Amino acid sequence: MKQFVTREHEIEPLPGLPGMPPVGEVILWQGRPSSALVARHLLKVRWIVGYFLILASWAIAAGFSDGHPAGGILFSVAVLTALAGLLIGMIELFSWAVEKTTLYTITTERIVMRFGVAISMTLNLPFRQIDSVSLARIGEKAGLIAIALVPEQRLSWLIQWPHVRGFRFPKPEPSLIYLPDATKVANVLSVAIGQYRGARAEQPRIIVQETAGSAMPPSVVAAE
Repeated sequence: MKQFVTREHEIEPLPGLPGMPPVGEVILWQGRPSSALVARHLLKVRWIVGYFLILASWAIAAGFSDGHPAGGILFSVAVLTALAGLLIGMIELFSWAVEKTTLYTITTERIVMRFGVAISMTLNLPFRQIDSVSLARIGEKAGLIAIALVPEQRLSWLIQWPHVRGFRFPKPEPSLIYLPDATKVANVLSVAIGQYRGARAEQPRIIVQETAGSAMPPSVVAAE
């Protein structure tokens, strides 16, 4: 899979692409993950806020129960608040960095994923290497799109994170994560892959089937 991953995209001829597309290849869509969705659903910022609220409430209740002075109780709550603010700030900063350093591109021939907060790289996924695609919705429009590759292709789950589906370590699936318009993107991808494979009689056509819920079961099937 080395031929599909590059790190030399600092000088991009077109945003999100490691090189000029061949003649006839057209960019159909480009987009990024939402930092708010990354923080809320991937990094569970709401759960962390709730956890620190419970700790603060416990510190207040335990302090009064044990007869501690109000100043000591306020100091404990202030320390917890500072820790919560620091952790939440780090989560929001990382989520912002994920959004700003990521650019997904769908063309008439492939999917290109440029990502990397610490180490930048570009993942090139030609449609011929894609076995199936799954769509998981978050709400009405937002969601994730996971890409299952043909069996002979392998990627590193750790290098791909967080742009990867769940905890499928044996066979990682690259993913377009936390898109605010995932339903629209899935439709664009469905049409692109359908036209690409429909033009090649030896390959099956792919149809996207929408699914609801946070789970990501296979939602693209081959059709003759």
